[in-house]
Amino acid sequence: MNIETLRNYCLSKPGANESFPFGEDTLVFKVGGKVFALTSMDARPLSVNLKCNPELAVELREQYDAVRPGYHMNKVHWNTVIIDGTVRESDLKKWIDHSYELIVASLPKAVRHELEK
Repeated sequence: MNIETLRNYCLSKPGANESFPFGEDTLVFKVGGKVFALTSMDARPLSVNLKCNPELAVELREQYDAVRPGYHMNKVHWNTVIIDGTVRESDLKKWIDHSYELIVASLPKAVRHELEK
């Protein structure tokens, strides 16, 4: 997966938008005003920070060398995934979906209802 594929997949989520609140290098994806993914535009290899259920986060870190505690994030709830070809794209998409769903579930009911339209 490259930056454009990552960007397009994140933006395909209902209500998702992108911004650069931390400077021109850090691309942030939000839904309902809350971050569900962020990546450095200049990082090589590409990596992405994703929210994750704490138990699953530990499990993924143990199973994949490319999954690490979230860089500059709450390490209980966030993972950094190094996109170096060792993680299948289907798994990465599943983890993006999981992050997005965790954020949507935390949004107020009215906002969630708008996303379902």
